[in-house]
Amino acid sequence: MRARDLHIELRSSDWVVFLFIGLALNGCRLDMHLQPRYNPEVPSAFFRNGSSAQQPVEGTVPADEPLSNELRYTGRINGVLADKFPFPITADDLRRGQERFNIYCSPCHGYDGYGEGMIVQRGFLPPPSYHSDRLRQAPAGHFFEVITNGFGRMYSYRSRVEPDDRWRIIAYIRALQLSQHAPASELARAEGMNSGVHR
Repeated sequence: MRARDLHIELRSSDWVVFLFIGLALNGCRLDMHLQPRYNPEVPSAFFRNGSSAQQPVEGTVPADEPLSNELRYTGRINGVLADKFPFPITADDLRRGQERFNIYCSPCHGYDGYGEGMIVQRGFLPPPSYHSDRLRQAPAGHFFEVITNGFGRMYSYRSRVEPDDRWRIIAYIRALQLSQHAPASELARAEGMNSGVHR
């Protein structure tokens, strides 16, 4: 009686194993491999131009090819940090840089760049002031690398801020630095120019 009960018990455990294997194999479906697709150069009714092969989105960079503009995408020229911008900075670029700075940078760096943003006021360790001699003399490429890769407690903004906006933020940082360290003679000259414009 006991041997027969044991034999039946083994059969039921075998059944459970086979059931489990069957359910697991049923989950291995080939939907992703057998999905509808177009063969190369076959017409398509889906796209307006009737072609199944579409051009990449404008500005797409192949992942396996080096970037053609080293300065624009790395902040370096011939591997050395550069102190220039890859495109001329306009007033619109500065406005865009200020907007991006206020969104992404000011919580820690503060709106004025002294490193006393809201996060710092709530107990986070302060970042260095943009107005320190070290950062005023740092090349623009340094800021590009820091925004791109992060530095110290600051994490990378590579996925949040596109390269051209990083340069616009850097231009705005330079404007902040200049605002606190411009010679008085330059201020007097600019004030005279502005007073003439408003008349």
